[in-house]
Amino acid sequence: MAVRLYNPTSPGRRHASVLKQEQKLVKRSKWVKHLLIAGPSSGGRNNQGKITVRHRGGGAKQLIRLVDFKQNKFDLQALVMALEYDPGRTANIALIKYQDGERRYILAPDGMKVGDQVISSQKLIPLTVGNRLPLEFIPAGIFIHNIELIPGSGGILVRSAGTWAQVMSVEGAYARVKVPSGEIRLITKECLASIGQLSNIDHFNVRLGLAGRRRRQGFRPSVRGKAMNPVDHPHGGGEGHNPIGLKHPKTPWGKPALGVPSRSKTKWTNRFIVSRRSTKKG
Repeated sequence: MAVRLYNPTSPGRRHASVLKQEQKLVKRSKWVKHLLIAGPSSGGRNNQGKITVRHRGGGAKQLIRLVDFKQNKFDLQALVMALEYDPGRTANIALIKYQDGERRYILAPDGMKVGDQVISSQKLIPLTVGNRLPLEFIPAGIFIHNIELIPGSGGILVRSAGTWAQVMSVEGAYARVKVPSGEIRLITKECLASIGQLSNIDHFNVRLGLAGRRRRQGFRPSVRGKAMNPVDHPHGGGEGHNPIGLKHPKTPWGKPALGVPSRSKTKWTNRFIVSRRSTKKG
C-alpha cells in the first residue's frame, strides 16, 4: 500500500495525502447487513450527559462492523470473501465464510487476499497469514496480532493498523510476548493469537491536510490552554505570545499532564510485566 500525494492546487491540498489501495475494497452494495449496526454518537458524554472526553462530536455517520475477535469456530476452514474498509478502526477487515455457510468479519493482516483460506484451532496448524492458534505453538519471532489476555475472551492486544507483536519464549504456563510499545509481558500460553502483521501499514503516514477531514472523523476544534485566560486554564494569561510559565504542563484542572505515568504502582497485573516500555524521549 502506498501513500498518494495531491498536487498543490490549494493550501489544504498542498499537504494532504491519501492511501492508494493495492486491492479493491468491497462496495457498499455488497455489505452483509446482519453484521452492521448503527453507530451511536456520544459527543464525548457519559450516561449522565456530562462531557467526559473533550473535543468530540459531529462527524460522518458510521455503521459499526461486528468484528469477530474470538474466532472460536475451531478446525473449520473459512474462505476470504472480501476485504473491506472499517470506519471504526485503522486496520482493514476481511469477510470470511465458513464451510457451514456462516459469515463473519475478522481483522485483515497484511498480505491477505480474496480467495485465501484461514482456520482457527486449539492445536498446531500451519503458520500461514490469518490462521489463529495458541501462543504455545507459535515459534519465537513470528509476527502476531489480536492476542487474548484470558483464554476464550477474544483478542484485546495488537488490533490497530500496521501493528504486530512477537513471542519471545514459552516458559511453564506462560509465554513472553513483546507488544508494540516495547513492553514484554507474560500471557497464558493457551491464549489465542493470529498470524501476521495487521494491514493498512501506511495509515500513520497519511497527512489529513484539511481541517474538514478531521471534523468528519468526529473531532471538534481544540483551543490551546496558553490562549485562554488565567481563570480558564493554568497555562492562560500574559500579553502576546507567551510560554506556559510553569515547570510542567498541567491539565485544565491543574493536574500534571503530558508524559505523567498514570498506571497504579500496586495494580495486580504488574506481576505479568517482565520489562516496561521505554519512556525516554529521543
